[in-house]
Amino acid sequence: MFYDAELRLLRETFRKCRIHTDIADLSLPPKEHPELQHTHGIYQQLAGELPLQNYLPPVLPETLYRLSDPFGCRYLYFQLPELPKQTILLIGPYLHNAPSSREIMEWSEAENIAPLRQRNLELFYSSVPLLPEHSHMLILVDTFLEFLWGSGAYPVQDVSFHPTDREPLSMKQAASQQEDTLWHMQNIAQRYAYENELMDAVSKGQIHKVDLLFSSFSTFSFEQRVSDPVRNAKNYCIIMNTLLRKAAEKGNVHPVHLDSTSSNFAQKIEQLHSLDAVGGLMTEMFQTYCRLVRKHAIQDYSPPVQKVLVYIDAHLSDNLTLSTLADTLNISSSYLSTLFKKETGQTLTAYINAQRIRQAKHLLETTKLQIQTVAQHCGIMDVQYFSKLFKSIVGISPKRYRQQIPGG
Repeated sequence: MFYDAELRLLRETFRKCRIHTDIADLSLPPKEHPELQHTHGIYQQLAGELPLQNYLPPVLPETLYRLSDPFGCRYLYFQLPELPKQTILLIGPYLHNAPSSREIMEWSEAENIAPLRQRNLELFYSSVPLLPEHSHMLILVDTFLEFLWGSGAYPVQDVSFHPTDREPLSMKQAASQQEDTLWHMQNIAQRYAYENELMDAVSKGQIHKVDLLFSSFSTFSFEQRVSDPVRNAKNYCIIMNTLLRKAAEKGNVHPVHLDSTSSNFAQKIEQLHSLDAVGGLMTEMFQTYCRLVRKHAIQDYSPPVQKVLVYIDAHLSDNLTLSTLADTLNISSSYLSTLFKKETGQTLTAYINAQRIRQAKHLLETTKLQIQTVAQHCGIMDVQYFSKLFKSIVGISPKRYRQQIPGG
């Protein structure tokens, strides 16, 4: 096909956003299409073996179809050239907006879904990504179709997928334990795969990939374990904070940096008072840990430089001189000095001073220690020298810096 490369790019981009794409055959029944399995599972079975095209209007060439189902899920599909006429590219499911618990209950009642199975529907929504109506992903589809059909002036039709010749679940009918277990396992597996992909991106400092993966996040992306939605969100944020810390540690970030970052987010999590703030905090957490990996990861340095970086971070209050560090590593001072400058782009003294002032800023922000004590914790016994060094790097004195801190 003349559009093979472009189609692969389109599908791979959607895959990275956790949105399924499927080259679907309309002559097959809905249950043969993985992206429609949730509808098949909710209805228990579609009557007979009717092909999917029996539930949809005839598919016309060079036409984009926007499909919606009774559960708020959206799809896009269109006919693919140079293939049999019943072959389409199906994109979805995705949501424009995350449904509320009230909407789920009302949809379930309207579709005669037993309350016992509503839990399955909630689990399903945890795996469906968000795609706002004006998302850049929809612009990507438009660009692809312009290339495919040679024009941007193509018709768009809105259609509904609502099979009428189905065997509905009675409100009194209980779902089989086997079906529920399978449903639960599938959704748990999808959520874990998503989280693992996010953690892998964080461990590599791939902030652009995290932003892409996280763009489809919603409050339904985490399982509802307690009745209070805010407490549930806090619990999930606590779990993610721990996972992110471990991912950054895997990216070779020293525990010194991880501890302060993790503690800071733990405080922010407990200060959450509404679901509206959850998305912003989660995004901040992922981006911050990614930046930690990019800034502090040391795997690209030679073993001697890696060792000295770790030693400095863990012994900032010690007497850190070139000679003592060289003795610790059992190498010559001149070799260590030259190697450190070559690999990091700065002198050993400049790096130590920068780390000490970074620690000093943290102590000034988070404690009420006297400035002389702060200096000592940073390995500088002379408070006048400490103040002079602090001002040369930060631009203001330690006292002035603390005064500018809210509540300082």
